[in-house]
Amino acid sequence: MGVSKPGDFCIDVVMETAETLIVAIDGGGTRCRIVAQVGSDRTMVETGSANVSSDFAAAMRQIDLGLNGLARRLDVSMETLASVPAYVGLAGVTGTAIAERVRMALPFRQARVEDDRVAAVRGSLGARDGVIAHCGTGSFFAAQSGTKIRLMGGWGPVLGDEASAQWVGRRALSYTLDHVDGRRPASALAERLLAQFKDAAGIVAFASTARPAQLGALAPLVTASAMEGDALARRIMQDGAQEIDRAVRDLDWRIGQPLCLTGGIGSLYAEFLPADLRTALTDPAGEPLDGALALAEAYAREIALPGPEARQVR
Repeated sequence: MGVSKPGDFCIDVVMETAETLIVAIDGGGTRCRIVAQVGSDRTMVETGSANVSSDFAAAMRQIDLGLNGLARRLDVSMETLASVPAYVGLAGVTGTAIAERVRMALPFRQARVEDDRVAAVRGSLGARDGVIAHCGTGSFFAAQSGTKIRLMGGWGPVLGDEASAQWVGRRALSYTLDHVDGRRPASALAERLLAQFKDAAGIVAFASTARPAQLGALAPLVTASAMEGDALARRIMQDGAQEIDRAVRDLDWRIGQPLCLTGGIGSLYAEFLPADLRTALTDPAGEPLDGALALAEAYAREIALPGPEARQVR
């Protein structure tokens, strides 16, 4: 009941519906937002990190905390809230098994549980065909075409997350060590990083234990240095733009389709992209939470249809 597999997802344009209460959850590695909507009125509660692969129990505690807070703000019982159709997009939903585990742990009688990237795509593109490159602390790429969403990347800091903030930070440290070896020319960025970590040994020690967020925290220094014309920083941004370009082409992007750069560092790649992609750049239609609410509304419409007519409506 309401668990969809990652990969390709069916979508339809959401049509006008009666003012029915719906709930959407958008949970990621930084925060979890839980919102109830009826008509144009929204009530939202925000809690902490909710990545169900990294720490399932902690993620569910944050969701439970948020749901109880939402019930209080709506002045309804948890039993009443649990009767509302819910769309749940969470980081760490990597397959049907964990999606079902999440659904069984939720209080809702009817809920659809999916990877949080689906809501991000829907929020950015609305019902339009197009491509997004999401570059935050991590990264992923996605294309929406007709009734399908195709997801790519998002495999984490060890095996992927190209062009993400942590990728930029890690590359800056690596290129600084190349500078120490005489393989890259002098750079103000490299000198600043060597001073920050005392020397090359300090960089190696930091990198050996650094979390993705700690590496990502170096990205603003890189992007600022790139704007100042630092050759090493601009090389890193060009490398990231090449990763975006490669992913967009692999997703069969076509001229005339919008390309949205999302996430904290995403828009900063704009000037480094090829001309045809720069021309296609379009501001996101909304946020992941908007996408989650659109999907919650569609799910509510789907389950309201009689048995033989029930279908996935996205």
